[in-house]
Amino acid sequence: MLGLGVDQLRADMNQLLALLFHQGVLDDHFLQLQQLQDVTSPNFVYEVVNIYFHESEKLLRNLRVLLMDRDFSDYKKMGIHLNQFMGSSSSIGAKRVRNVCFAFRAVSEQNNRAGCLRALEVLEHEYCYLKNKLHELFHIEQQRVMAAAVRYRIQD
Repeated sequence: MLGLGVDQLRADMNQLLALLFHQGVLDDHFLQLQQLQDVTSPNFVYEVVNIYFHESEKLLRNLRVLLMDRDFSDYKKMGIHLNQFMGSSSSIGAKRVRNVCFAFRAVSEQNNRAGCLRALEVLEHEYCYLKNKLHELFHIEQQRVMAAAVRYRIQD
């Protein structure tokens, strides 16, 4: 019975990952990140992604502060934040977030404040979706590891 739980959790993880790839939320960089995880660093992906979340939230806050300033005109600074966001999103395989950053940067290069506000809303939405889905994935992985440990102890 416990083995079935582990197998079902693994299947659930694979199904969620397949969905995220199918939707274009993730790309192969995420798989490459997973390949770097091993027994010496079993939480590698979780830790890297949590650093990404922490830094991304700072970048989102900075973008929002820039755009809320009535006298805003520093589109170059916005571009710097967007380039950082694009780079970090790319490194973890957050394809849709990266693509939204790219489109956002194009609008900011046109000094289009209204377009930037709309792009920020889309970016926040995509980022929240990614964050929720990856938290769901990590939760399933944690359950799978715990179920496997229980199964291992029972077999001893």
